[in-house]
Amino acid sequence: MNDTRSWDLRLGYLIHDVSRLRRVTYDRELAPLDITRSQWWVLAFVSRNDGLPQTQLANELDVGKVALGSLIDRLQAAGFVERRADEKDRRVKRVFLTDKARQLIDQIGPINDSFNARILKGIPREDLELTSRTLFAMKTNLLSMAVERPGGEIDLDDEDELEGTGRRSRMSAL
Repeated sequence: MNDTRSWDLRLGYLIHDVSRLRRVTYDRELAPLDITRSQWWVLAFVSRNDGLPQTQLANELDVGKVALGSLIDRLQAAGFVERRADEKDRRVKRVFLTDKARQLIDQIGPINDSFNARILKGIPREDLELTSRTLFAMKTNLLSMAVERPGGEIDLDDEDELEGTGRRSRMSAL
């Protein structure tokens, strides 16, 4: 195997391993709060877009409507969100945070900051900025590749995105 191919493979494995380890470790960090990373991901997004229609929320998060619906059901049962009918179209359900969710978000903020500080410990800021630019460029290239494919979509096997769904997520390239 030549050096370039070996390096390319190593980079791919490192990206995958760091992502997987981060997900697993973050789930452990959140376990005492009785919330999963997937639930936190949705709550964090809704906190920035409170009252978004559930269908639009699924599109914004690049997950299926049914999978997101199940996750919203669990969040609603736990008292973190509520669905309300849209004032103009009662068929549309909007998702809103509850006070309980806002309290949880305030509680998770310092946990998230500490978690990220531990991950990034000893890494100079310049290295982090270069890594961020590099990963963003790779993402841009991957999205361009998706556009080149007929239909403009790429299948993602994102088994971790929503626990227990067992479904493939589709990500629009545009």
